[in-house]
Amino acid sequence: MTTVKRLPPRSEIAIEDSWDLASLFESDAAWEVAFEQASSQVDQYAQFQGKLGESAETLKACLDLDQQIEQLGEQLGTYAFLKTTEDQADSEYQGLLGRFMNIASRLAQAASFIRPEILAIEPAVMDDLMEDPELAEYRLLLERIVRERPHTLSENEERLLAMQSEMSQAAQKAFSQLHNSDMKFGLVENEKGEQVELGNSSFIELLNSPNREVRSTAFRQYYQQFDAHRNTLAATLGGSIQKDVYYAKARGHQSSLAAALFPDNMPESVYSNLISSVRNRLPILYRYYDLRRRTMELDEIHAYDTYVPILSDLEVTRNWNEAVELVIASLEPLGSEYTTTLEQGLRGRWCDRYPNQGKQSGAFSCGTFDGDPYILMNYKPDVLNDTFTLTHEAGHSMHSFYSSGNQQFTYYNYVIFVAEVASTFNEQLLADHMLKNADDERQRAYLLNRLIDDIRGTIIRQTMFAEFEKVTHEMAEAGEPLTVDSLQAAYRELLEIYFGPEFVLDEELPLECFRIPHFYRAFYVYKYATGLSAAITLSRRVLGGGQQELDEYLGFLKAGCSKDPLDLLRDAGVDMEQPEAVNTALDHFGHLVDELDELLT
Repeated sequence: MTTVKRLPPRSEIAIEDSWDLASLFESDAAWEVAFEQASSQVDQYAQFQGKLGESAETLKACLDLDQQIEQLGEQLGTYAFLKTTEDQADSEYQGLLGRFMNIASRLAQAASFIRPEILAIEPAVMDDLMEDPELAEYRLLLERIVRERPHTLSENEERLLAMQSEMSQAAQKAFSQLHNSDMKFGLVENEKGEQVELGNSSFIELLNSPNREVRSTAFRQYYQQFDAHRNTLAATLGGSIQKDVYYAKARGHQSSLAAALFPDNMPESVYSNLISSVRNRLPILYRYYDLRRRTMELDEIHAYDTYVPILSDLEVTRNWNEAVELVIASLEPLGSEYTTTLEQGLRGRWCDRYPNQGKQSGAFSCGTFDGDPYILMNYKPDVLNDTFTLTHEAGHSMHSFYSSGNQQFTYYNYVIFVAEVASTFNEQLLADHMLKNADDERQRAYLLNRLIDDIRGTIIRQTMFAEFEKVTHEMAEAGEPLTVDSLQAAYRELLEIYFGPEFVLDEELPLECFRIPHFYRAFYVYKYATGLSAAITLSRRVLGGGQQELDEYLGFLKAGCSKDPLDLLRDAGVDMEQPEAVNTALDHFGHLVDELDELLT
């Protein structure tokens, strides 16, 4: 009989393989107590309304209250969110998250007067307030608020926007439920003769199969569901894009892109330099695809041929503890505090380790000021990439560990632009460690292939996604309809550019634009590409440097958001406002392709 391989229900996951959320709340009952506390604080904001310009003491008291409520809200929201990811079909925790979103919206409405009222304070008076020692801890926060003056609305308008916060997430929520819970993809027989339940987490696993028929079947069967739901998916994606355009216009930004870059004080040149640098070096990528095709002895290459390692007969199986041991060994250049803390977390219960029915796909790190920096994984021992994913998410978690330990709550929560440096930096150290300890040329070639695919996926592919976001938002801003056909046409045009003239684009591939969750957080993915580019530079700097280079990097991890992201990276040793870091990373990509070609031909 054929073996049927199914995901276990959540109830069968071993306790030691799941995260322990007690650092946030000991139980659901404890969450309820804190929820009632947060609910009771809604009316406390009213005592400050209309009085923020009276004195530094009054302004500080209001900001103290706001930060205290936000800190409690972070705990409440994180706990509820993490519980929903364990099993997205569990309506109890969906309800818990919904209740949090409701109270968060009420609190945001109650606090919505703060920024407009601060901005209404006469500039000269505001300057005096910011010089007052009473407000020293909030000076940077106040400077950032004042910077938003051109894009902050009146008190009533801000209140209306705050009331829309829950509603504005409708498109993303609908996509998430459809994508993770309602869409069923059936079974696919793998190369071992096992019937595997096809889903968002197992899809990539099947694309890593050395059997091309398995890869092709999984690819076509998976996208059948996206084709069947393409009108709904186009509507949710279009709705999310229109939401971005609406908020950008409402706040007086020139474009959705400008609105997205504004909070990080990021010049648009960083975005445009990334796209132009990648486009200029696409011939290197085409050469790699041809190398892959030749080595795999294929007449033509398809998208489902680009995930499996070229040397697919080199099987890698590494259980959780072995993966942790390897990760920790690779990170020894970062010092004993870093590695000891991380090892305790990974061997303890920071992580929710393995897939189960209904669990959110992929992986993420979720750090908070008060709780452990949790990691969601869907770890599979026979997928090499999952070890790299583990060290990637560990980089985020240690960033949270250091920033929360060295900054006050107001400035601990680093932005995504620098977060992707900390995570991909760890991947670079892991790759370096594994290459140094490779047993032979075939193993080295295997690792080089992994490094090449990492840069291809993180810099080049994410840049294609970033360009798609730019194009589709410009379409909406120009009044062009966002339909099934127009969205797929825009995506196909980019596929043709980024994959090259010799690559076979299957008719299903443009449907990929409907399955990328990051598109519901627009202008986010470019940070993966810039992050890896910076990480390649900084990792070489630390590995080839001394105590100063290490201290500067650890200082970067400790700095949270106490400076603008470009300044934080300059302090660490790289200037992302210039194109050199991206060009250096892509030149490194070319060298890796050259070395792999020499080893395989």
